[in-house]
Amino acid sequence: MASKRQAPAVRPLHAALLRLQALAARGVQANRMAREVEVIVGEWRGVAGTDTSEMRGWLDELHEQLASGVADAEEQVSYVDPSEAAAAKQAQLTLAALVATRDAVARATQGL
Repeated sequence: MASKRQAPAVRPLHAALLRLQALAARGVQANRMAREVEVIVGEWRGVAGTDTSEMRGWLDELHEQLASGVADAEEQVSYVDPSEAAAAKQAQLTLAALVATRDAVARATQGL
């Protein structure tokens, strides 16, 4: 009898990044992105065996990833032709969502 292969466990940080990336790709508003961070942190708190130092590590790494994303988005915004109003608006909305997400992670880290 063949044994069932188990899918590798998804790291909580990786899963969070995928969720946030999917929302950003759909053009979700900044305040919704910040709320999603709160949901993710709440889920992490509910994971059995997760201690504060482990959560802080996840949050620190998530913050680093988001800070890098904000820097990249700021650079991309600078390349958008201002005469293309729709593209400029979308770039600004994406940047605002990433900034709100990064800041929500910083607040969550301070709240530990």
